[in-house]
Amino acid sequence: MAISPTDLITNADGSIYHLNLRPDNIADTIITVGDPERVEKVSQYFDNIEFKINKREFVTHTGYVGKKRLSVISSGIGTDNIEILMNELDALANIDLVTRTPYANHKSLNIIRLGTSGSLQKDIPLESIVVSKLGIGFDSLGFFYHSPDSEIAESIKQSFELDFLPYANTGSQSLFTLMMDNSPNNWVEGNTVTCPGFYAPQGRVLRYHPKIKNLLEKFNAYKHGNLVLTNLEMETAGYYLMGKILGHEVLSMSAIVASRMTNEFAPNAEKTVDNLIQQALEKLTK
Repeated sequence: MAISPTDLITNADGSIYHLNLRPDNIADTIITVGDPERVEKVSQYFDNIEFKINKREFVTHTGYVGKKRLSVISSGIGTDNIEILMNELDALANIDLVTRTPYANHKSLNIIRLGTSGSLQKDIPLESIVVSKLGIGFDSLGFFYHSPDSEIAESIKQSFELDFLPYANTGSQSLFTLMMDNSPNNWVEGNTVTCPGFYAPQGRVLRYHPKIKNLLEKFNAYKHGNLVLTNLEMETAGYYLMGKILGHEVLSMSAIVASRMTNEFAPNAEKTVDNLIQQALEKLTK
C-alpha cells in the first residue's frame, strides 16, 4: 500500500521534503553536524565533492575520501530536527519515493554525529572526546516513539524526582568498537544526557530560578552501579532512539568544549572540533 502524500512529502523535483535530497545524493556512511557552517569544515578533507545542496538548516555535501564515499549533513539543533533528519534519511534509503512503497529489503545506514558538549565530571577535562555508549533523553521525543523499557531511565526519574520518564538507548556497537579501537588517549566512553534546551534544561541560570534546582549537581552525583553521566548536549538520545526504531547504525561523538563542574570553556574549541573531524574521518576511511 502506498504511503500517503501527506505522510511522505516530496518536492516538485522528487526530492524528500526538508532535506531536498534524492536517494542517489547520499552515501551509505553519513557524518552529521549541528551547525550548517561546520559542513564545509568536514568536507574540506574530502578528496573531491560531487554534490552540494542546502535547504533551511539542512546542508549536504557528498564526496569521496580515497575510495570511500561519504556524506556530511547539518541537522540544526535539538531532537526535533534529528527526528526529521533520521526519518528522511531512512525514507531515502528504504522507500521508493515514486511509488511511495517501502523496498522489500531493508538498508542500514552508518550515521556518525560529530558535535560539541559539556562535561559533567571533573575527570573528563576540556578537549576530551566523549564517544557515547548510551543516550538518555530528557526531551519529549520518547513520548511519541516506542522505546524499550530502561532501568536507567526509571532510576533517573526516581533519583531526580522528575514528573516524566526519560528514555534511554545504546548506540551502534560496531561503530563504537571501530572508533574506540586504538583511539587517542583523550577519547572516553560516555553516557550522554540529551536536553530539550540550552539554558535551564542544562542547569544554566541567567535571570530566573529553574524549576529543577541543583540540576548540574544531580547530573554529576548520579550513579547506577558503575554508570555515571558524563556529558550533556541536545541531540544524542534522539539519534539513538531513531536509530533503534529505523534500524540504522548510529554513533555520537562529542568534543568537550565546556567543563560544567569547573565553569571552564575551551579556549581552542574550534581546534578541538577540527581534531575530532580529522580523527573520525581517518577511522571511517582506513
